[in-house]
Amino acid sequence: MSNKIRILLDTDANNEIDDQHAIAYLLLSGEPFIVEGLTVNRTNNGGDIEAQALEAERIVRLCTLHPQLTVTRGASESFNEIATHLNEPNFDGEAAVNLIIERADTASETKLVIMAIGKLTNVALALKKAPHIARHVRVVWLGSNYPDPGEYNLESDPDAVNFVLDTDVEFEIAVVRYFESSGTSAVRVTLQDLREKIAGRGPPSLPVIGRNGGAFTCFGDYSVDLLEHVRMSGTPPSRALYDMAALAVIKNPSWAKTREIAAPKLHGMEWIDRSQNPRKIVIWEHFERSAILNDFFSTIDNYELTDVAH
Repeated sequence: MSNKIRILLDTDANNEIDDQHAIAYLLLSGEPFIVEGLTVNRTNNGGDIEAQALEAERIVRLCTLHPQLTVTRGASESFNEIATHLNEPNFDGEAAVNLIIERADTASETKLVIMAIGKLTNVALALKKAPHIARHVRVVWLGSNYPDPGEYNLESDPDAVNFVLDTDVEFEIAVVRYFESSGTSAVRVTLQDLREKIAGRGPPSLPVIGRNGGAFTCFGDYSVDLLEHVRMSGTPPSRALYDMAALAVIKNPSWAKTREIAAPKLHGMEWIDRSQNPRKIVIWEHFERSAILNDFFSTIDNYELTDVAH
């Protein structure tokens, strides 16, 4: 029996710059993982579903896993807009939803980890369409500022969040908490970090045209280009790699702290605690920045291509 972590990554890849780093980290980590799928969804930044998919495909190509790993298009709209159409042909997000169900249904002694690093729409739709998969999956979501309100992924589809919270599925939240030391926001990089640690590194690939133009033949150089084209903050100027940090604790759970809570509920964008709720979820917080970044840099430099399930 394989001890590899079966993982499906669900992403809004073109929204920011952290999704790309999470994808590369997964695809170049090798031994711990087997990739069961890469699905995309559309949020308000980064263009339409095709733009999200094309950015994910750039990273797959830079990691030299094209065409072994296909990027599967998912939902453009939100959960409530799609949920009543799940029995219709060609509903919004159908390909990604069906892939999640298919991979969850694959005979295995281990659960499928669904690592969701965008809105939860694709995941919630899969759980609604095929409720039986709840016992076969572990959903880990990068999202929210819990217990504080707001955060981009949460705001992109709060109804999907509530649906998963009220579904009997293993559910864990890696919190963002903008500019606080206790969330993934603390796992930040500077341009100097990337230029020194991963520029020129990663598997050599055929030239890939970046989203900002230019041709790239390794992920490390594209990583630097991505950071050069976004606004940074702080002293020295830096940017958080939220999504990559969330994936890191799947790889090594000792790199953050966990606590179990009664599943809360969203009212608008505000959290309502339900202390008597028998349903429990897990909160990931207090991420080990140095350990996570050291492993990320080492992974890109000393890469091992991750197996892709077929």
